[in-house]
Amino acid sequence: MIEIDENKIFEEIRSNKPRSVCISAPDGLMIYLEDISSRIKKEFNIDVFIMGDSCYGSCDSTNFEAKRIGAELAFNIGHTISFEKLGDRTIMIDAFDNIDFEPAVKKSIDALKEFKVIGMVTFSQYLHQIDSIKKKFEENGVRVIIGKGRGQLQDGQVFGCEFYPAFYIKESVDAFVVLGNSNFHGIGVSLSSGKPTFMIDPYAEEIIDVKGVAEDREKKAILSISKARYAEKFGLILGLKEGQFDTKKLLSVKRRLEERGKEVQLIAMREVTKERMSYF
Repeated sequence: MIEIDENKIFEEIRSNKPRSVCISAPDGLMIYLEDISSRIKKEFNIDVFIMGDSCYGSCDSTNFEAKRIGAELAFNIGHTISFEKLGDRTIMIDAFDNIDFEPAVKKSIDALKEFKVIGMVTFSQYLHQIDSIKKKFEENGVRVIIGKGRGQLQDGQVFGCEFYPAFYIKESVDAFVVLGNSNFHGIGVSLSSGKPTFMIDPYAEEIIDVKGVAEDREKKAILSISKARYAEKFGLILGLKEGQFDTKKLLSVKRRLEERGKEVQLIAMREVTKERMSYF
């Protein structure tokens, strides 16, 4: 069962008294937004915009869009971070999944007993369960370390693009466990740590070794980098999402490529997909 912290949304609206707000969420939570919008409108009689674009993380905050449409507060739902607010109007709203991990954990404990120490990480929707699951493992003789957070990351939390809590304990553990089934996060933990990595899927009630998919992804990356060594023209993509926008770094890379005699085409994109890149 998904639990969205609507109380925080209502408290922020009562406190700030906006005339208009907007709400955004990852695709898996979009189905809840119309109901939330209806409750906000009924309670406060204000305009509510549902942001229909994809929302992949805290880098996908909508301060600029909110300002453009006149929304005085922007609620980013489902991306728990160590900050409550991003920019001048984006408020981070927790969305936790209370699925029972017990059946999957029972199966995982036997499979992981060959490792003396495991590192445990997860992503936003299961972060509230990490301490209780750690306790279950340790009650069954498996020592668990949860890495410290850094920047936006809380203890034991990983993004699809940041893995500090895993990376900084990799020398202290024999393997990693990711709570939840997400290749995006599992592959990242595996490649950033170089350790055996397993995902515990509470819905399928199984443990998944990500070694195969991680190795496949690494081979593809190495092949792409190898091909790039012989390229004469490069497309440099500037991500237009608020948390990705960095013209300084873009121009620094452009300069370094040009110093090596390469031709550079600058490209600005909000959604970086294979389909969009196929036009270049």
